[in-house]
Amino acid sequence: EAWGLSSALFPRGRGSVPPFLAAQADAVISPSESHRIFWHTVATPHQVNKPHTGEVSDLNQQVWVLQGQTIVTVPRSNNVTPVTVTVVPCKYPELLGQGRGVPIYLGIENPEMCLSCEDIEGQPTLQLKEEEILDLYNEVEPVEPFLFYHSKNGSTSTFESVAFPGWFVAASDRGHPIFLTSHLGGTYNVNFILNINA
Repeated sequence: EAWGLSSALFPRGRGSVPPFLAAQADAVISPSESHRIFWHTVATPHQVNKPHTGEVSDLNQQVWVLQGQTIVTVPRSNNVTPVTVTVVPCKYPELLGQGRGVPIYLGIENPEMCLSCEDIEGQPTLQLKEEEILDLYNEVEPVEPFLFYHSKNGSTSTFESVAFPGWFVAASDRGHPIFLTSHLGGTYNVNFILNINA
């Protein structure tokens, strides 16, 4: 099932109710059991023992694939194997900005690597680094370069860098690597569909 981050995961004028409790209350009315379990895991601060897995695509039927050490987008076909993405929530969302989305770590399987946002010559740059996603999750504080605010926009989701607010994971032409952009509404696509395995 395609999973875009539910608006149930955001505080919406609930007074002093903590966002994760409000989200937990809403999550029980999600349309499927697998979605409910995933929302519960992301929205509540309990121990995570393994990441959720799935794949990423977009409305143009392009999927993320791994080429060397780079994630690129290519048209979906029977000859294409999308890279398996891994998703784990931040253990300490209260230490980060509120109202931008739910902070998550985002990585891939085989090889195990994680997406990271680094400042390279003054430019926020998206990289794949050899990090185990559960090691990041178990750090004593949020590891901001590896975190993304995950929010829903219609049927799709966006991934905004925590380390560089206003910069989003984006794709351009087929066969090109995904990257970070601060230019929304232009030729770059920042809206993706995250399909989480049940």
